[in-house]
Amino acid sequence: MEWFEALALLLGAIMFLMALGMPVALAFLAANIIGAWIFMGGERGVVQLLNNGLGSLTTYALVPIPLFLLMGEIFFHTGLGGRMFNAIDRLLGRLPGRLSYVTVLGGTAFSTLSGSSMGSTALLGSLMVPEMGRRGYKSHMSIGPILGTGGLAIIIPPSALAVLLATLAKIDVGALLIAGVIPGLILACFYIGTIWIQTRIDPSAAPAYDVEPMSFGTKLMLLLREVVPMVGVMVVIIVLMIQGFVTPSEAAAFGAAGVLILAAIFRCLTWETMKKSIVGALRVTLMAYLIVFGSATFSQLLAFSGASRGLVNWATSYDLAPLVMLLVMFGVLLLLGMFMEQISIMLLTVPIFFPLAQTLGFDPIWFGLIMLLALEISFTTPPFGLLLFVMKGVAPPGTTMREIYTSAFPFIGCSLLLVALLVAFPGLALWLPGL
Repeated sequence: MEWFEALALLLGAIMFLMALGMPVALAFLAANIIGAWIFMGGERGVVQLLNNGLGSLTTYALVPIPLFLLMGEIFFHTGLGGRMFNAIDRLLGRLPGRLSYVTVLGGTAFSTLSGSSMGSTALLGSLMVPEMGRRGYKSHMSIGPILGTGGLAIIIPPSALAVLLATLAKIDVGALLIAGVIPGLILACFYIGTIWIQTRIDPSAAPAYDVEPMSFGTKLMLLLREVVPMVGVMVVIIVLMIQGFVTPSEAAAFGAAGVLILAAIFRCLTWETMKKSIVGALRVTLMAYLIVFGSATFSQLLAFSGASRGLVNWATSYDLAPLVMLLVMFGVLLLLGMFMEQISIMLLTVPIFFPLAQTLGFDPIWFGLIMLLALEISFTTPPFGLLLFVMKGVAPPGTTMREIYTSAFPFIGCSLLLVALLVAFPGLALWLPGL
């Protein structure tokens, strides 16, 4: 069987099963079993493939996923996120567009601590959109920043999706996590600049209103009590990883323990919140592990059938410039993101794109970050970006999908500008990992 026939068979089986409504992980597992039966010699090949897949679940690199997820769940269910938002809101005073800035600053911090785009968008949408509507903000000034900062959770550590991508691509987990720090902060600054421009063009879109004045001492105490401890947890974790004192798995354990200690200090840690946090983290962890199993076996089948090598040879035979190939891969990711969720995209593309990227001479950490940015953009890409529907679910009644789409476009533009910067200046992503 030719390589393109093998590739079409495997991808076609997966897409067919997903179209029937089968969960992504199970669709990959079923297609892999069919492929192993055909390409690896029947029952013996299936047994060998399953054994290899189970071996992929024993890697130490997967340990950060449940710990980062638990950290975010505790931060969400204990109300620590709400305390931080309220504090940032009071600290900004009468600044025009204040609540939009609060959304970006608080959302960046919350995304950093939670590592969950959907959780961040759901919290910000339910917390900020109704309040901003009552204050006279136009919909694009509330929905747009929330959609933007929700995507930041993908690239700013701790990012469970980044850990999963690094594991699937067999690259350094810690390096990919750290590589997202500077680009993530740059993207947050782009969002702030976008809000400033929008308020200058249309001041009525985000009207200023009176707030209770506070003395400098009160503001300082509020900052030290409600903001610094939360953000400090993440800063300490990042610094420890950069300095090489801890591995990503140890950093994730420190982060989860730090948020637990903070919740206990603020007296918001209860058995009920712990139960909700553990159940939420366990549900996503099991899904992630099934996905790793399916992806590992899928990669092996692509290699065994010759599809991976055939596709790479075919793609490089056209003698296109590496930048053109990068644009093609980036476009494929955005196109898939319009109709599929991010983990499914990773399962389909990582076994193909990373060997191709290495053949083209791209740094794997840099390319991994570019891929994460493509996934972040696809989260908010109409018509079926996942965060668009999360926002629709928590937005006030009467909010239309058209309003959500138009609110997302300026922040999608910010992300595309960041991608262009990373292509022009790769050191923005590689400087911290190089330390």
